Amino acid sequence: MFDLDRWNEIFITISRNKIRSILTAFGVFWGIFMLVALLGGGNGLGSLITGQMSDIASNSCVMWSSRTSEAYKGFRKGRWWQINNRDIEIIKAKVKGLDEISPLITPWTPTSDNAVRGDRKGTFSVQGTYANFNKIDKHTMQYGRYLNDLDVMDERKVCIIGQRVYEALFNRGEDPIGKDIRVDGVYYKVIGVGRGSDNLNFSGDKDEMITVPFTIMQKLYNYGDNVDNVFALAKPGVAVSEMQEEMEAILKNNHSIAPHDRQAINSFNIENMLKQVTGLILGVNVLAFIVGMGTLLAGIIGVSNIMMVTVRERTQEIGIRRALGAKPSTIMTQIMSESFTLTAIAGFLGISFAVLILQLVDVGLAAGSEGTAVFQISFFTAVVAGLIIIILGTLAGLGPAFRAMKIKPIEALSEE
Repeated sequence: MFDLDRWNEIFITISRNKIRSILTAFGVFWGIFMLVALLGGGNGLGSLITGQMSDIASNSCVMWSSRTSEAYKGFRKGRWWQINNRDIEIIKAKVKGLDEISPLITPWTPTSDNAVRGDRKGTFSVQGTYANFNKIDKHTMQYGRYLNDLDVMDERKVCIIGQRVYEALFNRGEDPIGKDIRVDGVYYKVIGVGRGSDNLNFSGDKDEMITVPFTIMQKLYNYGDNVDNVFALAKPGVAVSEMQEEMEAILKNNHSIAPHDRQAINSFNIENMLKQVTGLILGVNVLAFIVGMGTLLAGIIGVSNIMMVTVRERTQEIGIRRALGAKPSTIMTQIMSESFTLTAIAGFLGISFAVLILQLVDVGLAAGSEGTAVFQISFFTAVVAGLIIIILGTLAGLGPAFRAMKIKPIEALSEE
């Protein structure tokens, strides 16, 4: 039952020495604040990193050619070679774990003001790819559609433009679909406006990119049958590393590259990177928990020590209570209640303040960028933090309570 007199006595005891109580409570406040803030920061860091890779399929990889590092079949070391259209077709036919494959070509240095519409112009990157590239590295379409297979097969002069390309060449709110733009001297019809939400870009910023069908770009830019990059998507349940090994073996066989040449083919495995990122996030959260709990335990020990001092100061008071018939359990409950109350008030204020700070960080990031980071804790974490406060607050009072319970009335009354 709720005993108003008991709780009134608890608050009177706590407020009797205000400075000491505030300083003691601050240790608990700061400890739980650090725990919650660090956990929320760890969650935010994790969501920020994963959000930057949200457009890239997690079961994908990309490959590109490099110099050979070993002499093989009469070819010298340091030979340049190039992935080509034939490689793409052979990989399609032989790699069973392959779901999608898309070549990509990108002239790395665009000419100045290479994109023109009327009197408006800008300098933007251009890339050529297949229609299925959007399944591997997703564009969010603001207008129109992405490339389709007919665009590629018929070598249509159509393009997808990024958000900043649209802003540079069109008026705000203007429908660009069906309008012509000139890119590197060639006219293309705009069929879509896309944008990307990630910061992980293999060929440049999607918002500043002009995407055209692979076939027409390969022809107009005199690429022959060469390919800059190969993007591949594994089937569900197939490890990307296994698919990647098969693809590398085919490329090395096609181009007479030594099977153990590790430098001839460069690659980037999204699946492995995500595993590393997941491990990093877990490590950050564990470290945050250890540091936060250490700080909180230091505050709880401070509460316990101060309660020991309080019991010592109230020896005569406790002796009088015992002489008047107070049971040892009553004395013990009183001391533990004081410890619990002091800890609970400080702890829940610390949790509330940490949540407020994390919310302000969220608002600030949302106002300054388009990031997807969530610097906040879950409801479950908040409940667990509250339970930790309750448990530690109770434990902090156990030592002082047992000491108070052992005080004998006669000895207490005779003490100066």
